[in-house]
Amino acid sequence: MTPDQSPLGKTTDYVDQYDPSLLFPLPREAKRVEIGITGSVPFLGADLWTAFELSWLNMKGKPQVAIAHITIPCESTHIVESKSFKLYLNSFNNTRLDSADAVRDRIRDDISRAIWGGEAVKSSAGVRLLLPELFECEPVKELEGVSIDRLDVECDTYQPTPAFLSAALDEKPVDEVLVSDLLRSNCPVTGQPDWGSVQIRYSGPQIDQAGLLQYIVSFRNHNEFHEQCVERIYMDIMARCKPARLMVYARYTRRGGLDINPWRSSHPQLPPPNTRTARQ
Repeated sequence: MTPDQSPLGKTTDYVDQYDPSLLFPLPREAKRVEIGITGSVPFLGADLWTAFELSWLNMKGKPQVAIAHITIPCESTHIVESKSFKLYLNSFNNTRLDSADAVRDRIRDDISRAIWGGEAVKSSAGVRLLLPELFECEPVKELEGVSIDRLDVECDTYQPTPAFLSAALDEKPVDEVLVSDLLRSNCPVTGQPDWGSVQIRYSGPQIDQAGLLQYIVSFRNHNEFHEQCVERIYMDIMARCKPARLMVYARYTRRGGLDINPWRSSHPQLPPPNTRTARQ
């Protein structure tokens, strides 16, 4: 399956009865080979999805609503194309189910099968439903770290350019957390812009901040899905700056009631909190 075969950019019928066949998995492999990954992935991490438009009917026909937090392990062989994910969630809208747990279990099982391309499930997706009584507990917080957007740099390159990246390889290593709100890339099918913020947490030779900002800005006209952009950033920083430890975490603004927030790390760690930013 390829992105051009997905529902993206096409007129689609609205299905309001549960239908897991709406999910459209896309293989990760081709884009990973593009950035030098073959075989097992050289990082850990996951794709953190938030679904804000989840609704179904209880057994009396009364509508129920929830926010879904979905975690897709990065070692899975496939991602799920986001419009198909939205259409799949919409298929619950007029489906009667006896509990929120039943909804959660169906989503977990369906997504887990999709991200392994229908083959044996080696690790499951995680799904947590937040019911209305807990909506007020959902915080809004910006990514922590030193903003590199303060730098007054010249920007005239809008395709990913790893040559902007450099680090002080001969100096004492540092521990830093750097953030930027200037990440933008484009959907590879529709060309519509995807807006994001990115956090880079590392230990190692100090990364040149001006060059890092120019590098992040260089994604502005690049056509790639969120997960692929984050993996490209991770691999380029590893290759050019040689940190001993690295985590790259991006939070993208929502589209169609969904946001996608991938993180990739060189070392085992707790996942970053799936906490939305003001723009999300």
